This record gives sequence, C-alpha cells and structure tokens, in this order.
Amino acid sequence: MARLAQDRGLQRAMERFRAAVAATSDPERALRDPRVLDVLLPAMGMPDAVGQVGLAVRALLSDPADPKGLLARLSDKRWREAAVTLDLYRRGMDALRDPAVQAKLEEGLRRQRWYDELEASHAGISDALHFRQHAASVTNVYQILGDPVLRRVVTGALGLPLEIAIQPLDTQARAITSRLKIDTLADPRTAARLAERYLLARASEATAAGPGVTTPLLALFA
Repeated sequence: MARLAQDRGLQRAMERFRAAVAATSDPERALRDPRVLDVLLPAMGMPDAVGQVGLAVRALLSDPADPKGLLARLSDKRWREAAVTLDLYRRGMDALRDPAVQAKLEEGLRRQRWYDELEASHAGISDALHFRQHAASVTNVYQILGDPVLRRVVTGALGLPLEIAIQPLDTQARAITSRLKIDTLADPRTAARLAERYLLARASEATAAGPGVTTPLLALFA
C-alpha cells in the first residue's frame, strides 16, 4: 500500500477525479463522467461494475432508506452499501468534493490495485481478502448471497456447485446454512479457515486445468 501511494498512475486518476467533480454541480453528470466512475467504483470494491453507468447513476443517487426503492430491490447489496457510504442522495456534490471522502476513495483505489496485483499471481486471493475483511459483519445468509464476492468464497469453500445460482434464493440459503452457522463468521479463525478452503479449491481447479499447471497457493497450506 505504501508503494502504491507513490504510483503516478493512481495519483493521476485521483487528479482527474478531483478536476471532474470540481467542474460540475450536477451529481448525475458527474457519475456519467468516466473520470469519476473509474475511480468511484473500484475504490468502493466494485471494479466489475465500472461499465454499468446507467445502473450506477440510478443506484448511487437513490435513497438507501426507501424500503421500496431501487436499492432495496437489487440483489447485489454492494450498491446499497456504496450509496450509504457516499451519501450522494442527501449530500450531492458536497460528498464527492469532501476531502475526507476523497481520501477514503484514494485509499480504496490503492487497495483495489493491490488486490488486482495479488489476483494476477494467485487466483482467488483478492476474493479471500475481501471475505476476511467483511465476514465479521455478516449477520444473515442473504448478505452472503447479495455480495458476489462473499457468495463465491462461501459456496466455493463449502464445495457447492456454480449451478446453485440458478436455484431459488431460499434454496440457495438453505444449502449454505445447512453447512455453515452464519454466526460463526464473527470468529476470525472460522473466516480464515473458510478463506483457506476457498483458496485451496481454486488451486485445485488450476492444477486440474492441465498438465504442468501449478500454483504457489498449494505450498502455502501444505
């Protein structure tokens, strides 16, 4: 993270972000600017959503407290978490211009770059780190199902097939809770064991991909 704090590419990305939010008073226009969204979403742990501009605008400007609003209906609960953290619905452009918010975004952007670098050398490790960071805050199985990363780690660690995603939500929930007591995720040791099982499963997949395919992750848990 200290090394990435000196990364000129990340520094330029934040400079472009600050210039973009300084140039408009319209939050929707700001969110449609790639200079803003290309920082905002990765920094919030959602790099996979960068191309979803329309959804980002609607979700991040929605009222997180509306029980019938868009954020309540979205299966991916990361959108609601991001909307709550940014508070654009209430604060508008003041939130994006807030130096404290910008500092958090800059740190989040560096963390996501670190995750990307780790993922390039060890498949699945960025998922495992995300899981370790958020596991203690999980209080029910639907939080797992509402976060694509948590879902991947938990279902992978429990050996559940990918096809489970096409089943009804309650069926998926029962498949997880029959194998895992959700309240045990508050224990860092339980979260660590699940993360390790997920990594070993990913390492096994890589090994099975073909002759000569190896992964250093196997050595980490030998």
